[in-house]
Amino acid sequence: MNETFPEKAQEIMKERFGHDTLIALATINGNFPSVRTVNAYYENGAFYIITYALSDKMKQIETNPNVGICGDWFTAHGKGCSLGWFCKEENRGIAEKLKKAFHEWIDNGHNDFDDENTVILRVRLTDGVLFSHGTRYDINFTADRS
Repeated sequence: MNETFPEKAQEIMKERFGHDTLIALATINGNFPSVRTVNAYYENGAFYIITYALSDKMKQIETNPNVGICGDWFTAHGKGCSLGWFCKEENRGIAEKLKKAFHEWIDNGHNDFDDENTVILRVRLTDGVLFSHGTRYDINFTADRS
């Protein structure tokens, strides 16, 4: 059993966030936090978000990749990183998962997938606190990474 990320906590994370979900994403803007709600999909210790490369959040992450997230009785820290254009070959696997997760709105005209500034933001989690039915899980997401 992984004591830093118990199996039960892994199941809860997949159940709560392994689909289109809203989370708060906080970045650092100079000396001030900046927070916004984003649609996100969780998988294997990371959240994935479709966004625009020239957005304030991406500019802030480029300057300082440390982010905070919060949603549905879960808070965490992580490192934000652009995976680049949504349609590039290296992103095909995660892009297909995002299309499925975000199927209700992905083709509503809000995204321009021909624009190479339409990118995938990955927030690789480092640590977090998850609550479920009176149980607190303190999670170290980095313990098993190579």
